[in-house]
Amino acid sequence: MSEENNSDSEVLLDFQRQQRTGLSEAIFCEGKSNDQMLTIAQRVVDEDKSILFSRLSEAQFSIISAQHPDVFDYDNVSRTALHQPPVIQGQTQTAVVTGGSSDVSVAREATRTLNFYGHPVLEINDVGVAGLWRVTERLPELTKMKILICVAGMDAALPTVLGGLVGSAIIAVPTSVGYGMAKDGETALRSLLVSCASGLTIVNIDNGFGAACAAVRILNNFNQ
Repeated sequence: MSEENNSDSEVLLDFQRQQRTGLSEAIFCEGKSNDQMLTIAQRVVDEDKSILFSRLSEAQFSIISAQHPDVFDYDNVSRTALHQPPVIQGQTQTAVVTGGSSDVSVAREATRTLNFYGHPVLEINDVGVAGLWRVTERLPELTKMKILICVAGMDAALPTVLGGLVGSAIIAVPTSVGYGMAKDGETALRSLLVSCASGLTIVNIDNGFGAACAAVRILNNFNQ
């Protein structure tokens, strides 16, 4: 069997996911071969479907764009690419907030995912708890949001602080930012899991995509 046929048999796309769940198909790109990525891209273009590529390296995107130039919208900060996303419209109901500028790549993954599903986003960066004035001066904006996606590394204190200040739903994303006992985000995750702030929702380390999908599920039910 040829390599091309192998990659064909290894890929089964789920274009009906939007109808079932309200969330269109997304492709996690880490670990996929070049042949698999080219097969997926070709099927997406042939079917003219909306799709999100996450964790897409610049090298992988270069291979895809050589075959499909100017077709996919790539962002190298978030390592995402979009094809045929819906128009972003409606009232902004979600803010993506970072503790530090080192968390921006994970936050941008969340923003791009929300945009892919048609939702506008308020982005607020570098408002970590080492300077509380930075977050308190943004509270008038934050309290208007239905959902806050809070992205933070190190001790990940920001979601807990916001959990004591606002009534919005808070989705916390621990990041791998830090060193030593930060342990690639494990300390941030554990800190959030034992937070004193009631009702925080916590996703996996560096999982901006998952946080955004949780927000979309909430918003879809709000807006029915």
